[in-house]
Amino acid sequence: MPTRTTRSEKLDLRLTRDAKRALQAAAAVAHRSVSEFVLESALARADEALADRRTFGLNSAQWKAFMAALDAPPRPLPRMERLLKEPGFFDAGPNQ
Repeated sequence: MPTRTTRSEKLDLRLTRDAKRALQAAAAVAHRSVSEFVLESALARADEALADRRTFGLNSAQWKAFMAALDAPPRPLPRMERLLKEPGFFDAGPNQ
């Protein structure tokens, strides 16, 4: 038996009368409440927007190159090293 998650959060939005009518009509066609229709639609769009930020696919050659890059020693960054050795703005004393 699937468990149901309690919906405890609320999201309000303002929309035009025409937009509301369109959502109501689409929800009716889908045999859903407007809330269910909007939530399902918004979550589907969120999944699309975030898909390439969650996972990415690599073929065998790309995977090997990716793993080699992860395993490679860090390259020297002399400007970064110098920056980290210099005193910062907040390191200066109050009389300087």
